Amino acid sequence: MIKRVLTFGLSLISTMIVAQETGSEDNKPLIEKTSLSALKFRSIGPALTSGRIADLAVNPNNHAEYYVATASGGVWKTTNHGITYHPVFDDQGSYSIGCITLDPSNPHVIWVGSGENNNQRSVAYGDGIYKSEDGGKSWSNMGLKNSEHIGMSVVHPENPDVVYVAAYGPLWSSGGDRGIYKSVDGGKNWEKILDVSENTGFNEIHMDPRNPDVLYATAHQRRRHVWTYISGGPESAIYKSTDGGKNWTQLKNGIPSGDKGRIALAIPPSNPDVVYAMVEGHGVYRSDDRGASFSFQNQYETSGNYYVELVPHPTDENTVYSMDTYMHVSRDGGKSWNRVPEDKKHVDNHCLWINPDNPDQMIAGCDGGLYETYDNAANWQ
Repeated sequence: MIKRVLTFGLSLISTMIVAQETGSEDNKPLIEKTSLSALKFRSIGPALTSGRIADLAVNPNNHAEYYVATASGGVWKTTNHGITYHPVFDDQGSYSIGCITLDPSNPHVIWVGSGENNNQRSVAYGDGIYKSEDGGKSWSNMGLKNSEHIGMSVVHPENPDVVYVAAYGPLWSSGGDRGIYKSVDGGKNWEKILDVSENTGFNEIHMDPRNPDVLYATAHQRRRHVWTYISGGPESAIYKSTDGGKNWTQLKNGIPSGDKGRIALAIPPSNPDVVYAMVEGHGVYRSDDRGASFSFQNQYETSGNYYVELVPHPTDENTVYSMDTYMHVSRDGGKSWNRVPEDKKHVDNHCLWINPDNPDQMIAGCDGGLYETYDNAANWQ
């Protein structure tokens, strides 16, 4: 039906143009030249047609200013709380974005990891990690061009020259830039500080909010082929460092052995002793001793092909959200999970920002664009 309407519309316009150029039998044009001036292009997004949102980065000092990373449409910026947006990444080498991070000591410094960090058939690749020092007006490619997909990045809160990157690596092949990388000179040079194999990259890197030398990283062994998708293996694991990445220990106590899929972590800011882990193929686990031991909470899990991402509540250590086709939340430390109300909201959720000053306000990024709530998900706009 759509094709027929499109064809009819194009034919009608062609007829009008020909009629205007040739005229009728009495050599008079059927329409005036000015008749077409009312036909103008107009924006029909960002909304359903914008495609999925990959990540959000909100200025902690000014919540009206934030950046939107899209899986297949670059980076967008708003300075008026989402009333208007404008693209800030269109002239760069990649349109596919995996993650975006603001320097906590200077929110005008932005780090963008290119290459969507999901694993579905339609995922597009990127060309490394970018940096802007002027709020997105200009950008520099800082390397890791063969990573193809950047999972996450984190910046030292007191030393902006120290940056960690979780490089996922190519989805359709082995090798490339994959592992945990560290820079001590603001991205000019990178050192691979954690490596597993040519088949296993890293999808997440987290920093303990009390101690920037304490790091957690998740390795994911995966590969996509034309005929199948391998979503896990024995090399998927959780790693921890207590010395800024010089040494790493695999966290095994309470985590299932054998093949594991994608792993998501969440560290509640209200109590960083707590570490949540969603392990694809096994369920949700919780640690109350900074990862020294984990205990099984619930068999709930999401698909590592498209989700497996947890977002902790800013003030309640027992509340954690899960990005999913239908967003879920646990309010009892991961023991039970329920769907978040999403009336009149699109599904397929990929990122969530919770206002630390007013947790009833949230911004969700999904396959249908951005949605916002001011009443703890009772209503969305």
